Amino acid sequence: MKKILLACFALIMAFAVQAQSNSDIVGKWTTVDDETGEAKSIVEIFKKSDGKYYGKIVKLLQKPANDNCVNCKDDLKNKPLLGLEIIRGLKKEGNEFTGGSITDPKSGKTYKCTITRNGDKLGVRGYVGFSLIGRTQTWTATK
Repeated sequence: MKKILLACFALIMAFAVQAQSNSDIVGKWTTVDDETGEAKSIVEIFKKSDGKYYGKIVKLLQKPANDNCVNCKDDLKNKPLLGLEIIRGLKKEGNEFTGGSITDPKSGKTYKCTITRNGDKLGVRGYVGFSLIGRTQTWTATK
């Protein structure tokens, strides 16, 4: 009987760990060009010691017009696209990661950001003001 209970407990713990890891956004994600629908870059999302989530471009899958973020306005201005921290300061709130920002390196504009995970896909929403005014991209897990 104890072995059955122990086996059930181990199985429940395995499912709990899987559910927890499936709700996290840490990892490498393939972004898609809105205009062409083709894979554009790989962004690595990581958690810093402050408990917030950040993301940087680790690979370019298309040759950009410029290798630097020439249109960026803040400390990202003229920084190389490779290694550029485009996601900053997201906090996990329930099933969402929100409260931070995302920068579009092509336009240089920075937006408020919310990310939700559904299996091996992320819904990455950038918006101005409130979430109804914005757009969502789907990023896929990079294998």
